[in-house]
Amino acid sequence: MKQGIYRTLAWSGIQKNKKFYVPYMLTCIGTVMMCYIISFLSTSPTFRNITGGATMQSFLSMGVGVMSVFSLIFLFYSNSFLIRRRKKEFGLYNILGVGKKHLALVLFLETLIIATITIVAGLFFGILFSKLAELCMIKILDGTATFALTLSFPSIYQTALLFVIIFAFIYLNTLRQIHLTNPIQLLRSENAGEKPPKANWIIAILGAVLLAVAYYWAVTIEDPVTALMMFFVAVVMVVVATYLLFIAGSVVICKVLQKNKNYYYKTNHFVSVSSMVYRMKRNGAGLASICVLCTMVLVMVSSTVCLYIGAEDSLRNRFPRNINLDAIASSAEMLKGQQVQQVKQLVQQITEENNTQQENILEFRTAAMGGILHGNEMLVDESAYGNRMNAMSDIWQIFIVPLEDYNHLMGKQETLSSGEVMIYTTKEMEYTFDTIKLQDMTFNVKKQAEGFVDNGVDSMQIFPTMYLFVPNFTEIVEPFQGLTTNTGRNLLSFHWCYAFDLPCDDTTQIEILRQIETKISLQLDNPQETSYFSISTEGVAQERTDFYAIYGGLFFLGILLGIVFIFAAVLIIYYKQVSEGYEDQSRFDIMQKVGMTKKEIKQSINSQILTVFFTPLLMAGVHLAFAFPLIRKLLMLLGLMDTQLLIITTLCCYAVFGVFYGVIYKVTSQSYFSIVSKIKE
Repeated sequence: MKQGIYRTLAWSGIQKNKKFYVPYMLTCIGTVMMCYIISFLSTSPTFRNITGGATMQSFLSMGVGVMSVFSLIFLFYSNSFLIRRRKKEFGLYNILGVGKKHLALVLFLETLIIATITIVAGLFFGILFSKLAELCMIKILDGTATFALTLSFPSIYQTALLFVIIFAFIYLNTLRQIHLTNPIQLLRSENAGEKPPKANWIIAILGAVLLAVAYYWAVTIEDPVTALMMFFVAVVMVVVATYLLFIAGSVVICKVLQKNKNYYYKTNHFVSVSSMVYRMKRNGAGLASICVLCTMVLVMVSSTVCLYIGAEDSLRNRFPRNINLDAIASSAEMLKGQQVQQVKQLVQQITEENNTQQENILEFRTAAMGGILHGNEMLVDESAYGNRMNAMSDIWQIFIVPLEDYNHLMGKQETLSSGEVMIYTTKEMEYTFDTIKLQDMTFNVKKQAEGFVDNGVDSMQIFPTMYLFVPNFTEIVEPFQGLTTNTGRNLLSFHWCYAFDLPCDDTTQIEILRQIETKISLQLDNPQETSYFSISTEGVAQERTDFYAIYGGLFFLGILLGIVFIFAAVLIIYYKQVSEGYEDQSRFDIMQKVGMTKKEIKQSINSQILTVFFTPLLMAGVHLAFAFPLIRKLLMLLGLMDTQLLIITTLCCYAVFGVFYGVIYKVTSQSYFSIVSKIKE
């Protein structure tokens, strides 16, 4: 056989199946483009001189790995549609004398053509749109940039190598499928699986149980730490349950509908249900993939958009005031000592020198430690709770605060007797006991406080905080002084928190913060050798860029990955519509010959497509609704406390995605109808 015939067969094979190959190649081009853009942005030198650029690039570096794994899985999955459609063609070639070795060469040339076109085109568009993506990132970081187009040869090489490897694996997998089947099986491959499957109640029930357990966890988990630990377990359970329910549960539902005579014995329902029942076992995996992709897009986009929109609120949770000072002292007495007064005088002097003044002053003392809550006992000694460290959900950070500081800050006039405390807990955790025990001391809980000032330390931690407001601060903390952990660290740390706002711009705030840091380090009197008093300073203006870089990086990565996942869902929907159209064509031809009108065919098609292709969207909405409490608690760990914003963002994302999904349904249903009825609307 002449060598030219292989190239002809390869090219004609792509052309004759362009209805399948063109969308596949377009998706490959889009995937290559996205991989290059993410790789380019993660290494671009433009961001080295922009504050927060390195932080954002660290998130995009994670996106490179996610995109690599997803590209491999997705293109493998998409290619399976192509191979299944062409197995009959391969079997015919085999019968006509084209051996499997020759067929392997034809497939190699086809893969080479597709890989070359998609990689080159993908890199071209990636380079073209990389500047736009770069400008968007710079806009998020509030930086400046030139409009010169730059190339990243390492990113080009990395992306090209990645997809060469992916296409090589796809080619080897295709050879495996061809090698393991004989020509007769290949010719009959399109009709394989036509035998109606039996309703597998065990698998369907297993899927329902897994989904119910995952939903139960999502809505009942109270603390964010447990939510963080169980999130990925719940995700895996939901994914497995989705596949089980779509593969087996859908068949069970079809069987139940067939037994409902009032529903089943109608023209549109009879045809659609009877058509679906023997094919859902095979197509259920595709519908489950669409559902999982839809859920991923909705969760990722809604979460990252909400984080970015609510970044300023999260920033203020982390930094309660414009300037925040945290002094760590060696004893409770030093929290009202000479050093505290000296710091306040220095701050007052510096603000006056800069023609501004302190506003919304926040000042309180606290003694901080960690512990394990066991019933009504807070275990603070490591020797006592060491064997309970696996109970992550029971870990708390404890802040003991003088009652007078609480009353001053909150404008209250609460009173406590000796042995009484008030409690306030964060991250929506509750303490339900009437007493609480610390070491050998037991306190009566007089009441639950309605709130307390924001604490940046609490915002940074994933563990909840318990504030204990006490009437005799020095007396209560005295027994803990001198106690150390197994590592030699003091069990209790004493803090003086001092923070305030400034009615000036960010540049002036940063300069004032710099002056405070300098003068405190030079002028603050050093305590005696046996004690210490050190101050750390933070400013909102100084930290804002890095903070927005983190949230902006998540937002940007979420949008890019969301676009890729949408590409994947669209391609799967299109392939399912077209492939099922060809499979149903002969059956609807028979229906037409026995008297079924084209109007009835269209009604049956609409019934089937609406049932099949809107089920993943509805299921994704259910997943999102049950996952909402879990997502909300996870976002609390990142400082987002605005539940209303999350609800609005999630609903808007679902509405927008639903409209987009409806457009895809409209376009693909017309393709399906034109195939099965030979008529275009």
